[in-house]
Amino acid sequence: MNSAILQMLEPYECRTPEDYKNALKEIMQEVVLLGLYRQKFFDKAAFYGGTALRIAHKIRRFSEDMDFTLLRADENFDLSVYLKGIEQEFAAFGLTLTTKKNIKNVETSVDSAFLKANTLEHLLMIDGLPNPGRGTNKNEIIKIKLEIDTTPPIPMGELETLYLTLPIPFSYQILSLPSLFGGKLHALLCRQYKSQRVKGRDYYDFIWYKAKKVAPDLAYLKGKLCESGHWDSKKDFGTAQLKTMLEKKFETTNWESAKKDVAPFIKDQAELEIWSTAFFKSLI
Repeated sequence: MNSAILQMLEPYECRTPEDYKNALKEIMQEVVLLGLYRQKFFDKAAFYGGTALRIAHKIRRFSEDMDFTLLRADENFDLSVYLKGIEQEFAAFGLTLTTKKNIKNVETSVDSAFLKANTLEHLLMIDGLPNPGRGTNKNEIIKIKLEIDTTPPIPMGELETLYLTLPIPFSYQILSLPSLFGGKLHALLCRQYKSQRVKGRDYYDFIWYKAKKVAPDLAYLKGKLCESGHWDSKKDFGTAQLKTMLEKKFETTNWESAKKDVAPFIKDQAELEIWSTAFFKSLI
């Protein structure tokens, strides 16, 4: 495995194959950012969502999908244009990756693609890892989904430029923390769940933002709510309206489902014991 990739693994202090899997996925996400940077992707788009929070601000949970937003609406934007460059970036670091553009079955403003790599193949490439095959099926896949919103809300969120030094120094554009919080609140309030599965990762992130005393970008949140049909653009939207929406959400949340969703992405399960309607309403 490329020396830069091995260097990126060191801070994770991995002890089990599961630790290495989570670390590898995150390293792959950072290589994706590098591949996009080389293709000038961040001239027209910005990183946001849970993975952005993990990579840029070190929240204590791992993440799967990589979410991006265009800075200006472009219905003709095609994410597949960037996939070959991402594959080439991985190959340059000795990593094998396949990419596939997602074919839309319904009309949506979100363009998406899947990136896949064989888990065992990459574990075997790590020097010094004992029993790399333990707990890993030979056909197990590391999968990352890329999604980009091609019709961002108006007004657009605030932006900032951040940097990574590995695998080489490069920059990427990301929404500011207040705008990231606004986007997360929209996801928490409006995300549609399948089979009663609650995305507990949204709730975990909500706690993090509150602990950091981040004030949400309400103008960006209102734009997102209006774009998704959850708020009338002619109506006022502020702290009072947000508090009411959060109270209703927390009163109807299935907490066991939420905890089950986020559990695989955190190391200390004790963090979840306090989760309840009363706890989350206290954060409001």
